[in-house]
Amino acid sequence: MMDLNKKILVTSPLLPSLEEFNLYLKDIWDRKWLTNNGYYHQQLEDELAKYLNVPYLSLFTNGTLPLMVALKALDIKGEVITTPYSFVATAHSLCWSNITPIFVDVDPKTGNIDPEKIEQAITSNTTAIMPVHVYGNPCDVDVIQEIADKHNLKVIYDAAHAFGVEENGQSVLQYGDISTLSFHATKTYNTIEGGALICHTKEMKQRIDQLKNFGFVDEISVDELGINGKLDEVRAAYGLLQLKHIDKAIEKRKELTEIYIENLKNIDGIDLLDIKADKLNYSYFPILVDESKYHLSRDALYNKLKENNIFARRYFYPLISEYQFYQQLNLPSADKNNLPNAYKLSQQVICLPMHHELSGEEILKICNVIEGE
Repeated sequence: MMDLNKKILVTSPLLPSLEEFNLYLKDIWDRKWLTNNGYYHQQLEDELAKYLNVPYLSLFTNGTLPLMVALKALDIKGEVITTPYSFVATAHSLCWSNITPIFVDVDPKTGNIDPEKIEQAITSNTTAIMPVHVYGNPCDVDVIQEIADKHNLKVIYDAAHAFGVEENGQSVLQYGDISTLSFHATKTYNTIEGGALICHTKEMKQRIDQLKNFGFVDEISVDELGINGKLDEVRAAYGLLQLKHIDKAIEKRKELTEIYIENLKNIDGIDLLDIKADKLNYSYFPILVDESKYHLSRDALYNKLKENNIFARRYFYPLISEYQFYQQLNLPSADKNNLPNAYKLSQQVICLPMHHELSGEEILKICNVIEGE
């Protein structure tokens, strides 16, 4: 029987077996090779590239540095068109690189950047587009690439949520010039903290690997300004163990998602985003609360869930463009009147609990609280 007082958390990390992990740790202790492209680091890069079906993958110590290094590797300057409906790291990576983020609105059905708005925002200062596969739902990659080719722009996908996601029979990480992943503890696949950058040529991977290691070309030569973005052996070993269990965890998330959909589909004022991927990782389960049809506001439902020991998250809320730092930049593109769809989504969204440790019974409890008067 379910414990009615148990907290139902929005997420819970996938953890490898402690017994298995201790065997890896003993081997790391014996090798005394803790970082700098170590034994397990090399293995994890190879195994992840195979699992994700991508040509070249570079591991990083978090999911933000790959965005920053991608901008450096592609020599991006000036202005980059991006979305306000994302985690703040997307735009932060631009500002840290002295690049001006130009925010454009999103498709209200998917939450992803609206390609029509991209084309309208292009100026002589635009050098790239940085879309986000929101909640792992693929962007309109073909149209975005057509726009990029037409205007000679680079495309860097913030694919933080898109581990293992496929569309049209191939990984979404194959699109654009570079894609980046986050392996933060809250993600479907995690290395506690970590991330990766995916590129398409051996030469670009070599440059990426130099940039994440201070710019070293060899033992005594530094050709350009790099940074320290390396992943250590402990988290690389942890990541290898995660790969043994990730498919089972994703399958469990899929089952829970189906229970949510079945039990929420007839509730007026509770809507879902459109999903078009062939294969998802079910990282999140966002709902949209339409206050004109539902009996509570979004925030009132959020608080009602909390009163019932259900801890959801208003994600993404607020918009990146609404944070004080971005308001102080006085960007015309940050005006909420320029972003009506993104703003509306941010006022409606709640991400319900979604992780491999949830039970079907707990999902039904959540749905019953949402349905109740």
